[in-house]
Amino acid sequence: MTVRIQREPFDAAAEAKALTAGRTDIGAVVTFTGICRGADDGRPVAALTLEHYPGMAEAEIERHVAAAEGRWPLMGVTVIHRFGRMEPGDDIVLVVTAASHRGDAFAAAEFLMDYLKTRAPFWKKEERPGETGWVAARDADDTAAARWEAGAERT
Repeated sequence: MTVRIQREPFDAAAEAKALTAGRTDIGAVVTFTGICRGADDGRPVAALTLEHYPGMAEAEIERHVAAAEGRWPLMGVTVIHRFGRMEPGDDIVLVVTAASHRGDAFAAAEFLMDYLKTRAPFWKKEERPGETGWVAARDADDTAAARWEAGAERT
């Protein structure tokens, strides 16, 4: 398990390659990269600033990665989340899951992203033309995360 919170950009391909280096038992790798959008709800976004509580954020993400490892037979997981000010087109988050079979890798990646969107201790502030404000949680994201609590799994 690798969990990092960093200001610097990451290289998704290099992280996936590092996770599988020297391994011939892995049959599937799923990578997800979340990117800062230039518009949300039809309104332009100039930048997004992410803040976190150092130490607590890493521990919470590690706890959820461990939960994913308990639900699916994973052979490796990398989660990298950036903080600081990001502009449209900048990468924000990376989730890489490795497993023998694609269903496990996809399900674990989706589980982790649903968690990161709703429960990870990050605070997001959007800059829009003429205004700046904190981003509120979305009902659709909470609904997506809640299905995992009910034990839903896609394999």
